[in-house]
Amino acid sequence: MKRSTPATLVAVSLLIIAGLLVAGCTTTQQETPGETTLTVFTAASLTGAFTDIGKAYEAKNENVKVEFVFDGSQTLRTQIEQGATPDIFVSASTKHMKALQGAGFMDNDTVAPFLGNSLALVVPADNPAKITGVADLNKSGVKLVIGTKDVPFGDYTRQMLDKMAADPKYGEAYRDAVMKNVISEETAVTSVMPKLMLGEADASFVYKSDVSKDDRDKLTRLDVPSEYNVMATYPLGILTESSQKTEAESFIAFVRGPDGSAILTEYGFDPIPAGK
Repeated sequence: MKRSTPATLVAVSLLIIAGLLVAGCTTTQQETPGETTLTVFTAASLTGAFTDIGKAYEAKNENVKVEFVFDGSQTLRTQIEQGATPDIFVSASTKHMKALQGAGFMDNDTVAPFLGNSLALVVPADNPAKITGVADLNKSGVKLVIGTKDVPFGDYTRQMLDKMAADPKYGEAYRDAVMKNVISEETAVTSVMPKLMLGEADASFVYKSDVSKDDRDKLTRLDVPSEYNVMATYPLGILTESSQKTEAESFIAFVRGPDGSAILTEYGFDPIPAGK
């Protein structure tokens, strides 16, 4: 039998020690005793409001960390369908929530509408195209940015234009001219606002809540006539595979409670009381 040399024994010992050290480091990094992390997939139009809500919730729950992923509802839905595992999904559209419910991704007993919103026409503060309302959007040379048809604010924009096309006051020619003025279609509201502020676009249809407190000196919000506007309903709920359901229920209760509702109202949303 061939005996191990001292050098070989030393090398083997060093490898064993290194392995133990790596295992110890890995255990230390993974362990976060007493802390709960909630992952919340949230429609991009709620970025400002839910960032503030998350901070307020963490301030009252020291051992909880709320991690948000903000994006278009369609994108978030696709990520969940492809294996992402958040604890909560907050959608700007009942369509995408219902699709996840039907496929078994959501704990259906927890899903409920909690928020209302509507469209607004937004222009840069200096308003270079001199837009005063929806009637100006079919003029030649107007640069318009809207959402893609697959994301809620883009879908609602098209529904609004269809309503206007059905009214002889505007007609189909108006809708067609407006769509010809579209220079970009975006997958999230958060990519629309910079284009307006940088002068790359003259106008956009977004949610009325999307003009944040910090941007009101850079952007002007114009109302869409109520007979053409589309009311958006936002649902939220807990994922079937969530491992933090008790904490997720607590967070949703906070969102729908006095503190969360006050923040949402400040951002221009219309909270829907529980049970409605």
